[in-house]
Amino acid sequence: MTDTPGWASPSSSEPPRDDTRPPADTSAAVPGQSVPPQAAPAAPPAWGAGYGGPQQPTGPQHGGQGPHGPHGQYGWGAPVSPKPGVIPLRPLGLGEILDGAVSTIRKHWRTTLGLSLGVAVVEQAAVTGTQLAVNGDTGDLTPVLSALASLPVTMLLSVVAAALLTMVVSRAILGQSATVRDAWRDARPRMLQLTGLTLLTGLIGAGIVLLGFAPMIGYLLAGAGEPAIAALLFVVGLLSIPVAIWIWIQLSLAAPALMLEKQGVMTALSRSRRLVRGSWWRLFGINLLSQVLAGIVAGIISVPFTVAGLVLGFDDLVGQVDAGDTATLPTAVLITTAIAGVIASTLTIPFTATIGVLLYVDQRIRREALDIELARAAGLPEYGGTGWGDQTGPNPARL
Repeated sequence: MTDTPGWASPSSSEPPRDDTRPPADTSAAVPGQSVPPQAAPAAPPAWGAGYGGPQQPTGPQHGGQGPHGPHGQYGWGAPVSPKPGVIPLRPLGLGEILDGAVSTIRKHWRTTLGLSLGVAVVEQAAVTGTQLAVNGDTGDLTPVLSALASLPVTMLLSVVAAALLTMVVSRAILGQSATVRDAWRDARPRMLQLTGLTLLTGLIGAGIVLLGFAPMIGYLLAGAGEPAIAALLFVVGLLSIPVAIWIWIQLSLAAPALMLEKQGVMTALSRSRRLVRGSWWRLFGINLLSQVLAGIVAGIISVPFTVAGLVLGFDDLVGQVDAGDTATLPTAVLITTAIAGVIASTLTIPFTATIGVLLYVDQRIRREALDIELARAAGLPEYGGTGWGDQTGPNPARL
């Protein structure tokens, strides 16, 4: 099996660095495209349009009149942007990005929610199982040690979810569906590289924060107890958090670049920095809003389950408090919390993952006119594209 061509458009300023990138004369294609899409019906000519030849694929973002004339399909209003899938193929606003994420989950709910449900069940089972196995034997360090013990499983599952959902979204943008098997087939060749990328970006962020708090940690471990100096060193440590956030946004588009452009790890990191340049605050705001919305949804779901767990485990909780054992929670609370976590993660994992992919696509549309390439790959005839139907030879996704 060979990799399919990536989403790198001919106008991309990033030079190809991998052998899997298509040559300059290769027609644009999309990863994971395995079934020829149905031919879209030809758009009627705009009033007053000539019939001497096919219209050029221009749009408002490219300084033209659009595929349906200067005033839209019927001669009035703004030019209509093509929308073969969950988003219109033009620079996206905040509302369109959020709507695209919700539409992807709604239209492809079997795949998106099925993937996130499987990941959430395994993740919560690992976390809850670790907490029950430790059972407070390590004292006040129990929560920290439980989180560290389940961290490898959590990271691996997050990589799998991000990889598969990226491929699902890449098809949804073109109006195509993808099963879990299709997504796994497309994502599997890049899974190891995505794992390395995730680990590297996590180490970069954690290393920056640890470096910022290193003076305070060293000062306290040395046995010095001057509160004013410790407070000053704590403030210095806090200054490392904005730096880590800045780096995180700079590298936030690396995962979609790696998966969809068939890039290497270091090339994907460089690609992300180039795409983010000049749009840091916009990407930061949209990412922050998506995390806040996901947190609100998770909080709303967790409240009734937490209350039910406290009611069911009230006697155990009172007994633990009387005995001075506050390192662990009653089993009823852990189980109900895990159920709430499964439900919340099932809804929030595909939402946040889709937001990341749509931000990547939006940045490439703004900088590299990727909308033209996507319209052709979607088979829109007015943009000179017919999907895989006019290509000879085997489908690259089937090799």
